[in-house]
Parts: sequence; structure tokens; C-alpha cells
Amino acid sequence: MGARVELRDIEIFLTLAEELHFGRTAERLHVSTARVSQAVRQQERRIGAPLFERTSRRVALTPIGERLRDDLAEGYRIIQDGIARATDAARRPSGTLRLGLMGAAGNEIHDIVAEFRRRHPGCDLALREAHVSDPFGPLRTGAIDVQILWLPVAEPDLTVGPVVITETLVLAVSPDHPLAARASASLEDLADGQVFGTAHGAPSYYEEAVVPRRTSSGRPVPRGPVVETVQEILAHVGAGHGTQPVPAHAAKYFTRPDIAYVPIHDSPELRWGLVWRTGAETPLLRAFADVAEDLRPSTAR
Repeated sequence: MGARVELRDIEIFLTLAEELHFGRTAERLHVSTARVSQAVRQQERRIGAPLFERTSRRVALTPIGERLRDDLAEGYRIIQDGIARATDAARRPSGTLRLGLMGAAGNEIHDIVAEFRRRHPGCDLALREAHVSDPFGPLRTGAIDVQILWLPVAEPDLTVGPVVITETLVLAVSPDHPLAARASASLEDLADGQVFGTAHGAPSYYEEAVVPRRTSSGRPVPRGPVVETVQEILAHVGAGHGTQPVPAHAAKYFTRPDIAYVPIHDSPELRWGLVWRTGAETPLLRAFADVAEDLRPSTAR
């Protein structure tokens, strides 16, 4: 059929050789009958002989058409199989996914990490530490691919994926603080002392999801020293410089003799979700998000 023949024309010829009907061939390939006729005429001109015998009642292959069908069918199948394998490889996750974790949040998703590694043994998962002072910076610079962040995240360049942790807040205090002896504390108690601010990298709405600027009654919550990391927060609390609302899971993973964790009875629900750069989703990232959605199916965004 010549070196310049289009793959689509080969497909039309082979389909017509199977269907032996111009209308059914056109319908099957989602083209017009005129396009089918044109492709056949072009190939017949190129070869110099009829490929089909056409009457008003039937379409049949000529001997040359039969030989051409037999010669092309296997090669066409090999081409299609190669394209299918390449497409599958392009869609299959591969490489290393860099996951940003803040504090001990990663300990709450061990099941997701384990299931991801089970489903995709050829992929690597690199865990990276993130800081409360700059929650979005590593995503924006491309240092990490996806991060677990508490919500809300309302940034136009970032996409919020599935929620993976839902919990409450507890109040971190020093053991000799008056609140340490109480069965529970209230967010109103924050106005009686000071909490710790974070550096400029965290927008105010994000910080206030955990550490409000005002209590529900409108009392201001004093801010103390600016901190960069979870360990700096705990060091200040342990030294008696103030108190700090922290995610409830901190009480499990940051047990220290200089810290007491008091339940906050009017705590809002704190949700953590997977967040990535808008438009930067890859098959690997999507695979990780799919695992999270499968293992946290009842958690709404």
C-alpha cells in the first residue's frame, strides 16, 4: 500500500474487509461512508488493481484484496498492541512521590502509606518534613509533590484532595499551669494567657483554624513569640511561656514530662487533607489520592 499510507486508511481497509459493508464500516469507525469510499479508491489507485468487488447487493474482496488483508492484519495488530502498551505505561504510576508531613500527622496515615506501597511496589514514597511557619511554600517551590495540611486551604494555586484525618484540638500546657489540673479546657481560656504566633509563611485564616485570634465571645487571644516548628511550640509551652491548641494526635506522639494535654470541650472539628499544586497532578499523585479515598471513603471534604 506504499510507505505513505495513513494508519487510518489501513484501519478502514481492514474493517471493510471484515464487515463487507460500507455503511457498517463507517458506523463502526465513526466516519462517513464517503470517507470509507475515498480511502478504498486511494488504495486501489496506489496498488493499481481493485481490492473489492462492489455491486448494488454485495461487497466482496478480490484475490488481491484478500492477500493484502492477510498481509496487513498481523502488522496492524502488532501496531495496535504496541500503542496500547505505551498508553498503559504512560498512565501507570511510576517514580518517586514526595509527601510533606507536618509534625506527627504522618503517623495517622500509616495504613494509606502501606496500602499505596502494596498496590504500587515499583513506586517510591519519600517523606519530607514540613513546618507550621510555611505550610504552602514547599508545594509552590516544587520541593514536594503533595502535602498533608489541616483545612481549610483556600489558595487558588493549590488543590485540596481527600480528607485523611479528622480529629479535635487539645490544649498543650505546662504541668504546673492551672489548666493542667482541669478535666477539660475551653477556647475561652486562651484569652487569659498567650499563645504562639507563626512566621509570615502561614496566612492568617490558616493559622486561625487552630489558634483563633478571638474567642467566640469576642475576647482577643494574646500572641507570644513567633515559632517555626512543632518542637519550638512545645518547647515554649514546656517552659511555661504560654499555652497552645494543638491537634489531638499530638498527645499520642509528643509525650513529654514538661507537657500536659487537656481536652478542649468546645473544640471545632479539625480535618487534614491531601493538597497539591493545581495543574500538577500526575498519575503517581493520583494513585496515592485514590488509595486515600478508598481507605477514607466516608470522610467528606
